[in-house]
Amino acid sequence: MTTFIQLHLLTSYPPANLNRDDLGRPKTARMGGAERLRVSSQSLKRHWRTSDLFQEAAAGHVGVRTKRLGVEVRETLEAAGIKEKDAKKWAREIADVFGALKKDSEEIEQLAHIGPEEKAAVDDLATTLTEQNRGPEKDELALLRKSPTAVDVALFGRMLAADPAFNVEAACQVAHSITVHPVVIEDDYFTAVDDLNNGEEDRGAAHIGETGFAAGLFYSYICLNRDQLVANLSGNEELADRAIAALTEAAVKVAPSGKQNSFGSRAYASFVLAEIGAQQPRSLSVAFLKPVQGSDQESEAISALQKQAEQFDKAYGACADRRYSLNVPAGVGSFDELLAFLKAK
Repeated sequence: MTTFIQLHLLTSYPPANLNRDDLGRPKTARMGGAERLRVSSQSLKRHWRTSDLFQEAAAGHVGVRTKRLGVEVRETLEAAGIKEKDAKKWAREIADVFGALKKDSEEIEQLAHIGPEEKAAVDDLATTLTEQNRGPEKDELALLRKSPTAVDVALFGRMLAADPAFNVEAACQVAHSITVHPVVIEDDYFTAVDDLNNGEEDRGAAHIGETGFAAGLFYSYICLNRDQLVANLSGNEELADRAIAALTEAAVKVAPSGKQNSFGSRAYASFVLAEIGAQQPRSLSVAFLKPVQGSDQESEAISALQKQAEQFDKAYGACADRRYSLNVPAGVGSFDELLAFLKAK
């Protein structure tokens, strides 16, 4: 049977603009008849995946998303002395393996998620072509892998429209984070002064602007299919455990980078409920369908989350085989124990 790992997090952010819409204002969503702050799953996954914490924890097993693979190959070939015309042609032949190319360019039309061993194969081929001053042969262009060892590809999946055989089914699902309470977005009016303007004739600001912000306690939900993750990593359970630990630490500790220089709104999760079992996963977001309105939002949100889990258990039977809670306000649990719980079989 499939083993699911579910993480439910509560994280409080002070005034911030973590994830902006097309107008530069904090993203929102309506839920339970109230407007909430929202951080998109795309934003969360990118910040987790590219964080120093995740990169170090999964060192050697992290891929890269890029359209510029062919451009880099062409630049490498040209730097090694290959004629421009040949460098462009050979680079296009290599990049075409990873997706359809833009017209008259070495750029791939869509972002391609490339595993480290695939990138190494590209680099090795470019070196061979340089040394032998020739174009790639057909069998040398077998650069893609059906099961790349990149943990981020294994977690978040890969879609290659040009060659679906090398798609990877995502083992991880991430919900958009939302606040457990209503919000009102405010505007920060700010000015900047010209440091070299000492004249009496112009005492005004050199720049005037405004930016939207709001504070909130966010509920986040992550669902991991551990069996799919192990399969994506060719049965490497040790690497799967490293991926789970890296993702968990990033989710608990890494804040979106939006407007961080202006607001310094970094935060760790105050509460984490981890669940493991073969039961069908479910989010606990319904716990906040009725917005938390009290003055002690953190305690109320934790109680609402725990009560919702209990109510689902009463209605449907145990929704998880094992649970572990890291409750910072209550001083219960530790991050090391959380990681040990997730790793235990």
